[in-house]
Amino acid sequence: MKKGFSRFLNKLLSLHLSLFFMFAFPASTNYQLKDFGFGNGGVSNATSGSYAIDGVSGEQSAGSLAGSTYNLGSGLLFTNQANVPPAPTFTNPSNYYNKLKIVLNVGGNPSDTKFSIAISTDNFVSDTRYVQSDNTVGSVRGVEDYQTYTTWGSGSGTLIIGLVASTTYQVKVNAWQGKFTETGYGPSASASTVSPQLTFDIDVAATDVENSVTSTNFGNLYAGTVTDSPEKIWVDFDTNAENGGKVYVVASTTGLASSRVSYTINAVTGNLTALSEGFGAQGSSATQGAGGPFTITTAYSLSSNNVATADTTIREIFTTSGPTTAGRGSFLLKAKSSAVTPSSNDYGEILTVIGSASF
Repeated sequence: MKKGFSRFLNKLLSLHLSLFFMFAFPASTNYQLKDFGFGNGGVSNATSGSYAIDGVSGEQSAGSLAGSTYNLGSGLLFTNQANVPPAPTFTNPSNYYNKLKIVLNVGGNPSDTKFSIAISTDNFVSDTRYVQSDNTVGSVRGVEDYQTYTTWGSGSGTLIIGLVASTTYQVKVNAWQGKFTETGYGPSASASTVSPQLTFDIDVAATDVENSVTSTNFGNLYAGTVTDSPEKIWVDFDTNAENGGKVYVVASTTGLASSRVSYTINAVTGNLTALSEGFGAQGSSATQGAGGPFTITTAYSLSSNNVATADTTIREIFTTSGPTTAGRGSFLLKAKSSAVTPSSNDYGEILTVIGSASF
């Protein structure tokens, strides 16, 4: 009986020893725990004026375990690292042709963490560049290009400038918070610039309407009386140009000319009430849907019977200093004849209105 029990214990002990051996080197069809390497034990940290190295004896020898979506780092260095930033918010909020807006996601990192931004046009296959501290794009990343969340614009974000029109860009962010903490780059986000744009149109109407009319008729000009054109000239102006744009007016002659009597009521600048005769333009209104502002230039921002000349010199009548959406302006024509102005029914002038953008 005792002999049989002793054999039973030996078998049980052998079974326990076999189980213990199996757990020393665990493996499955999906994972394997790498070998461990041990030195004398302890943590080491070596520094110099330019470099620092951190290590610990007994760390797992493998660097990291990688999958299609997540990476798992092992050892002290990965424990020291900052949090990998999630994908930033990357947009084109105002139809920009040469810049895009980025808002960083700090990923739970503390406020003194610094971030760098990588940017690409081919999803980082062969084109990887870096956003510089002045928000331009460069091929080299310097320590000055790591900036805090606050410096990168906090929740308002910042504009990456100097980009190519009609191009899709990808960005991704990494984090650094002291020694031994720089992370790899996180997931990317994508946004696109658009092409440079300018929309310009003119209408001739008594009120603010869209039409295809291109002429106005003063009717009779009575001597000594200032007469307004019955319609205004309206302009539509819409552009994404970085520096806005301008609207100009230029005439084919120097005033209201009659070939029949060989006489011209000259274009003038001044108060037609006080002048014996003359012809000119006066700004009436200017507004915009967004951006701008779209405004009447000082020379034509007039009232009463004051006018500015509209002659053969190209003159600026509306202006905007930045991208403008749904800009709309109008100007009025005024004329006055005198008692000695020859009568004729063919006085006329051709005005050309020009829209330009400053890309």
